[in-house]
Amino acid sequence: MLWVKACHIFFVVSWFAGLFYLPRIFVNLAMVPPESVAERERLLLMAKKLYKFVTPIGLLAVALGLWLWFGFDFSGGWLHVKTTLVVILLGYHFYCGRMLSDFAAGRNRRSHVWYRFFNEAPVLLLLAICLLAVVKPF
Repeated sequence: MLWVKACHIFFVVSWFAGLFYLPRIFVNLAMVPPESVAERERLLLMAKKLYKFVTPIGLLAVALGLWLWFGFDFSGGWLHVKTTLVVILLGYHFYCGRMLSDFAAGRNRRSHVWYRFFNEAPVLLLLAICLLAVVKPF
């Protein structure tokens, strides 16, 4: 089970790297002037490749986390809260995919400032998830 735990941690770290960087690309996309077509296309290409790369990584992180949960028979309220936060994180991930589609179709209506705040959500979720997993407060 230590191999599963090590792989889970690796995939969680990798997934979060993508979740931290993808909204930063959105910040830059929201700042691109309309006449900078090449810059917009380059950023869109980067965002699309990153999203396609981190989606299976995130799913592997979740699958290995479920394996750990059912393999170790964890219990306690902390785990239910942590699981809820992971479900919210999955929603955030797939919402990023929707925003990427909006950018690609030219439908973005949000400012770069909004994306700067949006970019902080996975940081807060990671902090809460780590505290719950390590401290197990309830």
